[in-house]
Amino acid sequence: MKTLKDVISLKFKTSESEGVIFHGEGQQGDYITLELKKAKLVLNLNLGINQLGSIFGHTSVTTGSLLDDHHWHSIIIERHGRNINLTLDRHMQHFRTNGEFDYLDLDYEITFGGMPFSGKPSSNSRKNFKGCMESINYNGNNITDLARRKKLEPSNVGNLSFSCVEPHTVPVFFNATSYLEVPGRPSQDLFSVSFLFRTWNPNGLLLFSHFSDELGNVEVDINEGKVSVHINVSQVKKNRIDISS
Repeated sequence: MKTLKDVISLKFKTSESEGVIFHGEGQQGDYITLELKKAKLVLNLNLGINQLGSIFGHTSVTTGSLLDDHHWHSIIIERHGRNINLTLDRHMQHFRTNGEFDYLDLDYEITFGGMPFSGKPSSNSRKNFKGCMESINYNGNNITDLARRKKLEPSNVGNLSFSCVEPHTVPVFFNATSYLEVPGRPSQDLFSVSFLFRTWNPNGLLLFSHFSDELGNVEVDINEGKVSVHINVSQVKKNRIDISS
């Protein structure tokens, strides 16, 4: 297809920070790729090169952050020639593509949730999307409904399920005065803890624990937006270890 206008919209949620959401390319050097990179949304677009290859049309735009939070996020891409509106969760970003061409010429398949292996270095280094999508609409075509009713011809559908499995995690919300206290294990000589957290506050105590037999304590906190670990050991000369990231 050779289009002057495109409207692409979908919703997604994932707990993965990397993954190709959709991809299309053509023989004239045209391509469009929407993907997650480091939990940010990246749109790569090229409306083609001339025969001499002197027109540099590659355009890359990044928007959003922390999109691997397993919440629904909505995307709308509206293109009219070289003018693009990229909307993520109602936040719109307008830009113009590089190069001199106005038409997007895609003469291979468009793939959602990944990209086919083409032998190019860019294809095998990209991960497929892992998560849920809904309301996929490409230039007026309801892709989700067509895929569910097996009306996409030709199509190569992998292991898809038309339902969204929720993760078996239970979040805990803390306010300024609440905390959670759990019993320790005095007979253990190993201290290990892991958790995910999200906050808008730049400062706060995440974890505190005394070691048994008055051997010291460990503290994990946020200080001016950085996570710090403080380990105090009472029976050695170098009795304090501080790590910040």
